[in-house]
Parts: sequence; C-alpha cells; structure tokens
Amino acid sequence: MKLTPTDFRILVLASLGGALEFYDFIIFVFFATVIGKLFFPPDVPEWLVLIQTFGIFAAGYLVRPLGGIVLAHFGDLFGRKRIFAFSILLMALSTLGMAMIPTYASIGVAAPLLLIMMRILQGAAIGGEVPGAWTFVAEHVPFRNVGFACGFLCFGLTIGILLGSVIAAGINSLFTPTAFVDYAWRFPFLLGGVFGLIAVYLRRWLQETPIFSAMERSRLLVPELPLRAVIRDYPISILISIVLTWILSAGIVVTTLMNPTLLQKLYGYSAEESLLATGIGTLFLAIGAVCAGAIIDRVNSGKFFVVGSLFFGTSTYAFYTYAAVSPVHLIVLHAIMGLAVGMVGAVPYVMVRAFPARVRFTGVSFSYNLSYAFFGGLTPVVVASLVPLSSMAQAYYLLFIAGLTFLVGIYLMAKGDEMQSYTGIEELDTLQRKGDTRQRDDEFHRED
Repeated sequence: MKLTPTDFRILVLASLGGALEFYDFIIFVFFATVIGKLFFPPDVPEWLVLIQTFGIFAAGYLVRPLGGIVLAHFGDLFGRKRIFAFSILLMALSTLGMAMIPTYASIGVAAPLLLIMMRILQGAAIGGEVPGAWTFVAEHVPFRNVGFACGFLCFGLTIGILLGSVIAAGINSLFTPTAFVDYAWRFPFLLGGVFGLIAVYLRRWLQETPIFSAMERSRLLVPELPLRAVIRDYPISILISIVLTWILSAGIVVTTLMNPTLLQKLYGYSAEESLLATGIGTLFLAIGAVCAGAIIDRVNSGKFFVVGSLFFGTSTYAFYTYAAVSPVHLIVLHAIMGLAVGMVGAVPYVMVRAFPARVRFTGVSFSYNLSYAFFGGLTPVVVASLVPLSSMAQAYYLLFIAGLTFLVGIYLMAKGDEMQSYTGIEELDTLQRKGDTRQRDDEFHRED
C-alpha cells in the first residue's frame, strides 16, 4: 500500500498544526535573556536569572504528564480528532496571555507568577498535542509508511522551532535594543496566539482515524481506565519509550533551544549570529527527521539507533569543540549536528508500535510526557548549572545521551520484535476480525 493524496493532505494539516503549536511552546526560550531581565528583580545575579528563567521554561514540561494523561484518556475513549482541536485552542489562548503580562517593574512578584501560570497552561496543551499527533498519523497510513509519517510530523514540529528562530532573529534585527526590551519582545507571542487560532480552524478539515472508528463500531475500546491498562500490561514499552523520549528531548533542548543563549554566553557570538546558526541547524534537523523516518521504515530499528548514536555523538562533540573557531565553522558544524540530531524523527515509530490501538494514545502520551517532564524540563537547568564548572558541559551531556542511544539500539536489536507490533491502516483487518468475534459472542450470550 502507498500513501494516497488524502494521506498526504492529513500529514500536511497535522504537521502544520503541530508546527504552529510547537512554535507557541518554544518561542519562550528564544527570548530567555530579555524575559529574565524584565520579570525578575534587577539586583539578581545574571547566572541566577538564567537559571530562574530556564526554571520557568521547565515548568511547562513539569505539568505535561498531567495534561497529557487527561487529554490522552479522552483521546482513547472518545476519539483523537477532538483532542487536536482542544489542545491547540488552549495553547493559543495561553500564548496570547503571555504576550499581555505586565513586567516586574509594573506589578512586582505577580509578573513571574503569571508567567508561570501561562507556561503551565502551555505545558498542559502540548502534553496532548505531540503524542496525539503521532497516534493520529500512524493510524491513517499503511504500516510501510508509519516511520515516514511520524518523521514528517517531526519535520513539522521542528519547522515550528525554526519559525521561532527566524522570527526571533527578525525581531532582533528590526528593532533597536531599547524598543526590543520595551515592547517588541511581545510580538512573537502575539503572533503565536494568532497562529494557534488559525491552526484550530485548519484542524476542522481532519477526520477521525479509521482505526479508532473501527474500534468504536466494534465496541473494542478499552473498558477500564486506559492508564491502568498501560501500566499493568506494557511496562517494558513504557520504559523504552521513556528512554527514547529522553534522547529526543536532550537532542532538541540542548542543540536548538539552549544554543542561542549558550553561543552568546560561552562563544561570544552576537544574538544575530547565534540565531542564524541555530536556524540553519534546525532546518537540517527537520530534514534529518524526515530521512530518519523513511529509513527506519526499511531497516531494523535497533541497527538504526546504533548507527545513529555514533553519528550523533561525533557531530555534537565536534560542534562544541570547534564552533568558536569562526562563523563559518559555526554554521557548517551546526548543519551537520542538526542532521545527526534528526535521528530523533525515528523515535515515534518505535513508540507507536510499542502499544496496541486501544491504549496507544495513553501509552505514548504517558511515557513521552513523564520523560519530557523530568528529563526535558531539567536538562536546561542542569546544563546551565554545570556550564560555570566547564564550558563543555553540554557536549559531555550529549555524549552521555549518545551512549544511551547506543544501548537502546542494542536492546531493540535483541528484543525489538517482541515489543513492537504492527500498526498503520492494516490494523483494520485485525480489529474487524475481533469485532466480528465480539459480535458472535454477544449473540451467543443473548441466545443462551
């Protein structure tokens, strides 16, 4: 089976909506420096402001498990499509709220508190968005294209990061430093809210997945709390998905979200140079994600991650070792590193295959958000705290992540076939057979 024009339309609409929502979530980090100055007392040391600002950034991650579990619960019981619309509406409204918050100079300590509140709402929204999107596209396409579909969606999410980088660079270049601090920093958040509302409208054109519709017709939806079934029946799938999400979060958070700040603080590059290099690296990350998804459709997932870990470790260490040599080195090495980090586009392929359709949304969401809350949320705080001890702290952290990826690849080579099941549109045959069996059993009990 091949992808149809309808499949491509679904992929494009899902990816576009994900890009806009992911832009809303991450734009915060591109303005961490100015937010730190405006929302905290002026006499706080610069290093502490940086940690506090990234701490607020982490707050959005810490609430993700709760938001993800709640949204996934309803997604497994009532459908994937409805969750799409609600999650992006919540993201749009909270992003608009961030654009309108007064600064510390105006309302004192209430400013960072309101900022945290809006960040928490963003975290709840994104908690259901990414796992729901992976589940949505995986249940629309043939099994042979599940990796490509998930990689394409990761491409869209990464484009959201790139969009944030481009807009941040444009704001920095178009406005004077005074205007930027006074009001211009609010524009990206305002745009993000508008983008989110547009995405809400676009998702009206998406239809429920055939897999969920078949389960609903055949009364095969999980009869108990989906999370209970996931924890009881799929502990290994949860563990592997948590580790894979750690790998994904580390690669994206450090090399794209933290890099603009790190390149300015540690390597002496200007904001414009840092954002340009990060934008180029993010573009290559998006390309790498699509390639990774297409490749893992054709090769063993364990072998893919073993080879990918070597490329990832080598390129990240080379970047942080030689990035300071010249702007040319910075851009070229960032592009190579971005391509290597793109291996994370294959992560959702393993995760959606690790759980059956009836609890897939909950299983992926619980694992992904629990891991992202802990590892994704604490990564910037930990790295920012270690940088004063060593300017290569971020490189050593990513080398550790590369080693972890290698070990996951070895495990998947040995046990992956036992953990991963078929997904994609072919699941309809299995669900229909189960539905027919369920119907015959019901008729037998009624006659009895």
